Order: sequence, then structure tokens, then C-alpha cells
Amino acid sequence: MRFIALGEVAKIDRTVASDEECNILPYVGLEHIEKDMGRFVAEFEGEPEALLATKFRFTPRHVLYGKLRPYLNKVALPSFDGVCTTEILPILPEESELDRIYLWAFLLTPGFVEWASSNVSGANLPRLSPRLLATYRIPLPPLPEQKRIAAILSKADRLRRLRRYARDLSDGYLGSVFLEMFGDPVTNPMGWDTTTLGKIASIQRGRFSPRPRNDPRYYGGDYPFIQTGDIAKSNGYLRHYTQTLNENGILVSRAFDVGTVVIAIVGATIGETAILGIRTYCPDSVIGIQVNPNTGTPEYIEYILRFWKPIFRAMAPETARANINLETLRPLAIPLPPLPLQQKFAQIVRKHERLRAQQQEAERQAEHLFGSLLHRAFQAEL
Repeated sequence: MRFIALGEVAKIDRTVASDEECNILPYVGLEHIEKDMGRFVAEFEGEPEALLATKFRFTPRHVLYGKLRPYLNKVALPSFDGVCTTEILPILPEESELDRIYLWAFLLTPGFVEWASSNVSGANLPRLSPRLLATYRIPLPPLPEQKRIAAILSKADRLRRLRRYARDLSDGYLGSVFLEMFGDPVTNPMGWDTTTLGKIASIQRGRFSPRPRNDPRYYGGDYPFIQTGDIAKSNGYLRHYTQTLNENGILVSRAFDVGTVVIAIVGATIGETAILGIRTYCPDSVIGIQVNPNTGTPEYIEYILRFWKPIFRAMAPETARANINLETLRPLAIPLPPLPLQQKFAQIVRKHERLRAQQQEAERQAEHLFGSLLHRAFQAEL
């Protein structure tokens, strides 16, 4: 296989977009491209943006490459005409020499990302020089072979996209089911009897009293110790944690049992909730809500709190110091539908959780397959 400088078979195309093009064409910024995934973020809508800055013009023939902080590995294949920030380089392959999808895949390889990350300039905002990028020697098999590799990688990429799409579709399912069964818990349009959260649940704040908080004398044992970030990442059921306490640590903390609803009450994660799938210790940035099983279910209460999250955040808009407390939660008005109806919803939630776990595993396998094929493709093993 021969190797050739990228600039000999592709143009680093820094054509400046006109004012008219900037006003009508979709704008792409670095925030619109997913890290390591080779695609646009799911919420990208492709709308023009009136930014008073120079932009580059691109077409569906280009590959978009993020030159700022190249370790983020931001590469995308546009299917539309558009304009982009100058932190993105539109690369135009010579069609008779270099397949566009082949190039896209190569730019995602760990070896290239490592090279690009090692050859940046600028300490605070490290960028890869377009001139240096053009000198990089890429493996260049005959065009039919490039297209064969591109076709295999495209199929693998489509599979991982479909797995991701299936998960995204399922994310909104439970919220729709909740609204259909109970209505909006904030406005209570179905006219359920109401109570307060404090009357149907024991509400306690977590605890961790040592200062400084990172004192190593309390960590590294066998007891799970969660943080607000663990709640935010849990997507409803919390079974994973990043820290543990030892025997000294549990003496100065508070544990909550399986089935407790936990809510983050400070900072950027304020209002994030989960149901504990493990017994764990919690700091004072977390409140535990243990629902009376004779009146409610954790699944019902956790979903009610999801609807209240934007209100909690609006009550404390300064994110760095935002907080809610026990006296915010105890008097919270709660619609109280019949327990059998709550239990039916809980069964749906648990079934959906099992399905979601299967979806996540299928998505993980699809990502692994794509990564494996990507590696093999440029080692002449595909």
C-alpha cells in the first residue's frame, strides 16, 4: 500500500462564506459535532446563526474536521450545503483519488488522533495547523479498495446509529406513559387527591461531615459513596458509583437503602433524581426520600420530581450556588392517585429498565464492532 500526503489528494478548503450564504445556510459549530463519534449531535437542527465572524463554506462533498483540540476527535460527513466556524476545516477529497467516506473513517482512527494531538500549537487553545494537516501521509490503496472499505465501515456506522436511535426513542417513552396515566403532576389536570411529599415519605439529607472533604482517611473501603454526578448519569436507577468509604467514613456519613429516591440539591446537577438499586452512603448534597409503600411507589415519586426539576432550577438560577433543601421538598404538593395505578406504572418502569439495559448492551457491541473494523481497515486486515 502506498502512502501519500493528504494535501496531494484533498484540498483543505478555506473558502470564506459570503454574508448572504451565512444568512441562509445551516451553521455548524464544534458544539454540533459529537466527540469521537464521527457524526453530528442528535439535537443538531441545521439552522442559520447570525454570528458576526468569518465562516467557511462547505458542501456534501466535504469532510468536516475540527482543528481545535483535535484530541476531541470531531469529524463529520455533511449531507447538506452549509457554513461552519473557522475552527472546523472543510476537506475536499479529489474524487478520482480519495473516497470521501474512506477519508472520514481514517480521520477517526486513534493513530491519526494521537498524531494530531501531538502536533498542535497554542497552549490555551491548541489547534492543528492546516498546512501541517496537509502534509500528513495517509494510506492510499486503489480507489475500488477504498470504496470497499468505506462500504463496510458505512454499514457498521449505520448499525451503531440505529442502536443509538432506538435508545433515544425509548428515552421519552416513560414520560409519555406517565402523562397519559396521571397527567402533569404540577397542574394535576386529572383532579387526583393531593397531599404533601413529607406526609407520604421520610425525607432526610445525606451526611458527610469531615473537612476537608477529600481527606483520604475516610475513603477506599467497601462501602459505596455516591455523588451528585452519579445521580445525573444514572438515568433513573442508580447502581454504579465512583467512590467508596471505609469504616471511618461510614461513621460520618448516612446510608440510604435500595428503593430510596435520591435527589441532588446543589450545583449544576440540582434536581437530578434516581432510585437506588444499591445500598449506598450519601453526602449532604443529596437528599434521600423513602416512600411509604402503603401510599406510593418510588417510581411514581421519582417521575413526579422529574417534572419539578425545571422549577427547582428556576428557583435557584445561580448554578454555582443553587440549592434546594428539606423545607423545599417536605411541603411539595403531590397528586396521589390510587396505589394500584402507581404500582402498574412501577411495573412498566421496571420492564422498560430491563429493555433499556438490553439496548445499551446492543449499542455497546455496535460501537465495539465499528472500532474493531476501523482498526482493521487501516492495518490491511479488512
